[in-house]
Amino acid sequence: MTNTVGIDIQIASDFDPLPTQMQLQTWTEAALQHLKNHTEITIRIVDAPEIQALNKNYRHKDKPTNVLSFPMEIPEDIGVNLLGDVVICAPIIWQEAEQQNKDYEAHFAHMVVHGCLHLLGYDHTSPEEAGKMEPLEVELLESLNFSNPYEVKS
Repeated sequence: MTNTVGIDIQIASDFDPLPTQMQLQTWTEAALQHLKNHTEITIRIVDAPEIQALNKNYRHKDKPTNVLSFPMEIPEDIGVNLLGDVVICAPIIWQEAEQQNKDYEAHFAHMVVHGCLHLLGYDHTSPEEAGKMEPLEVELLESLNFSNPYEVKS
């Protein structure tokens, strides 16, 4: 069976510009390309107050952030492969892109890939974990024709 990714896109932000549904689908499929079975995922695009509330409730950090991932824990016998939810804050992505002199589309793609990898169990809280996750992000983004997001630009 070929991997297909079903994406439920929820727009809870008036921010403009936002990526297109096709861009979100392409970026998500790139991040999840190694999965063998059909996978369902939700991508929710929000503003700062919503992501700050989620960050406070789930990570005990009372500040907005760029992306949060919420893996689903469903028994295998249910027969549905719900990977989880990725919540992305468009205004924070824009702000970070401006501050870091990055292309907004490239940074948004990075956060989609980053959030999807978290759903797959990747993390970056230790140097060892980051050493596995970051090269994979770079590889996936390069496959999408985006440059290394970890290179410092002047």
